[in-house]
Amino acid sequence: MKTQVTFRHLKTNTGLQDAANETVSRFEKFYDGITSTEVVFTNDNDKIVEFTVQVLGNTIVAKEGSDDFHKSLNEASGKIIRQLKKCKKKNISN
Repeated sequence: MKTQVTFRHLKTNTGLQDAANETVSRFEKFYDGITSTEVVFTNDNDKIVEFTVQVLGNTIVAKEGSDDFHKSLNEASGKIIRQLKKCKKKNISN
């Protein structure tokens, strides 16, 4: 699986990049058909984290903003995990 981490309106932060890579590696536990993942950290009024996950012909997106990047990362990853579980359930039933 290929992972890309992007920082917008802030300098590259290795702590956040490591946290993002660790979070993305957990996604494979819920669905093994992930081909690539993109994580975008944006520093606007809120600290926004956006995941774009490519799964066997489908794209799953989750975006979350809060006053802390780690909080946004956890909430957005929770949304992705729920969608991955739903995607896996659909593929099993077909």
